Amino acid sequence: MYSRSLTAPKTSFCLFGPRGTGKSSWVRATLPDAVLVDLLAADVHNRLVAEPGRLEGMIPPQHRGWVVIDEVQKIPALLDEVHRLIETKKWRFALTGSSARKLRRGGANLLAGRARTHHLFPLTAAELGKDFDLGHAVRFGGLPSVWVDEDPADFLTSYVRTYLQEEVLQEGLTRNLAGFTRFLEAASFSQASVLNISAVARDCGVERKVVEQWFTALEDLLLAVRLPVFRHRAKRAMTMHPRFFLFDAGVYRTLRPRGPIDSPEEIDGAAIETFMLNELLATNAYLGLGYDVSTWRTAAGLEVDFVLYGERGLHAIEVKRAAQLRDRDFAGLAAFGDDYPVAKRWLLHGGRVRQHRDGVQVLPLSAGLQELLTAL
Repeated sequence: MYSRSLTAPKTSFCLFGPRGTGKSSWVRATLPDAVLVDLLAADVHNRLVAEPGRLEGMIPPQHRGWVVIDEVQKIPALLDEVHRLIETKKWRFALTGSSARKLRRGGANLLAGRARTHHLFPLTAAELGKDFDLGHAVRFGGLPSVWVDEDPADFLTSYVRTYLQEEVLQEGLTRNLAGFTRFLEAASFSQASVLNISAVARDCGVERKVVEQWFTALEDLLLAVRLPVFRHRAKRAMTMHPRFFLFDAGVYRTLRPRGPIDSPEEIDGAAIETFMLNELLATNAYLGLGYDVSTWRTAAGLEVDFVLYGERGLHAIEVKRAAQLRDRDFAGLAAFGDDYPVAKRWLLHGGRVRQHRDGVQVLPLSAGLQELLTAL
């Protein structure tokens, strides 16, 4: 198991993350002496669904350590019991989940501030350490299994076919599984792009209202994110539409159909941006940097891939697959710098050039990644 950057909290916490990111493994390795309540076990699940109050009887009265509840979203009513036991028994709980959808939908008690919420992301370059390989990360993503499985492509195919369908069925999102599968493929064409929900609806042959619900469901299941447009004190006309990202480069590439008219550059470019977004989101969360992560795109088409804004500063980050940079690759960063002179601007690319050009720090993607993350 790779060393994760998430620091173990000292008080009760909820740990959310997509299926397969290693939540259970991390909790069990971090809290080896905890009492484990695994809601994936049918007998445990059935007992607690029938009567959540049975939870107390599963924990030895003399226990003074941690209690781990895996996949807590399967029984939202259990959170009321957890809340009671935190108050009366002073037990500390670690709750893992791959969806906040059922918890929010059911109005579940999210422990009234008595447990912090943390997120686990796909593996980062820093966590992989000496095993990190940019080409592998962009091709297969950051799910832990793709770094140890002999056939990562086969694992990802199984993940997409099994895990995603399981989540859809368990969440009761739709009975139209064929339509949802077409939707996932259609959504993959929007990866790292401005999202046009009407176009996706046409492509998969499903009503727009349903497609909007499915995009929201992907976010609730932590499988996707829509990056809003940075418009703070905007000096130009800005687009309103967010950019869409499935959470992992390997999952995106597995879902993305490929044919003779699909260029590798287009697919690779979106995968590289997906990899970078994971690095930014994970670093921001694990280190508690407090940035709002967004994108920037003007109505005239000037754009910057990622914008980080917070008390620590303002950063504009552009990512390019190509090894050779052109003047137009700097156009978005130049415009952003004109509008926000205080911003630190970065361009990471697939070549080896390292330079400072017109206020932009240019770095090789693999070698310069840590330098960027350290500066945040």
